[in-house]
Amino acid sequence: MEDSERVGRSVSCAFTGHRPEGLPWGEAEEDPRCLALKARLDKTLEAAYDVGYRHFLCGMAKGADFYFCEAVLRLRRTRPDIRLEAAVPFPEQSQGWRGADRERYQVLLKQCDLETVVQRFHSPGCMQRRNRYMVDHASRLIAVYNGRPTASGTLYTIHYAMQKGLPVDLLEV
Repeated sequence: MEDSERVGRSVSCAFTGHRPEGLPWGEAEEDPRCLALKARLDKTLEAAYDVGYRHFLCGMAKGADFYFCEAVLRLRRTRPDIRLEAAVPFPEQSQGWRGADRERYQVLLKQCDLETVVQRFHSPGCMQRRNRYMVDHASRLIAVYNGRPTASGTLYTIHYAMQKGLPVDLLEV
């Protein structure tokens, strides 16, 4: 039995969101819109905690996933019963990233309570498999969405969660 199944789907919350290129501010995290989103993430996580969520699943991609992971870690400082699971699509996920992003990824990964590697090698569809894994092991989804109807992993995950009947906390940017 997997750890997330032992924790229980009913107390597990997954996350999806855009990479920097899908965010209005790109990589400029000092942008007021980014700072406002991070504050909204903090409040959304606190609200999820208040209704019983204790296990949070993150796909560990650049951009909004990093923001989510960092927000969970901040909340865990005052709520030590929180568990953070990194849902990694394949072991070399960060291999092609620039140095600062790889370093941030490694720092965050080391602070996670669990690391689930969805598959051993990169292949077409591995990111969607990771996203389905997270939704299939959760009962709620928090999503950072740019509102564009174009196909993206974020939009796919939102639709998949809705098909599965999960409530979705949509944080539009």
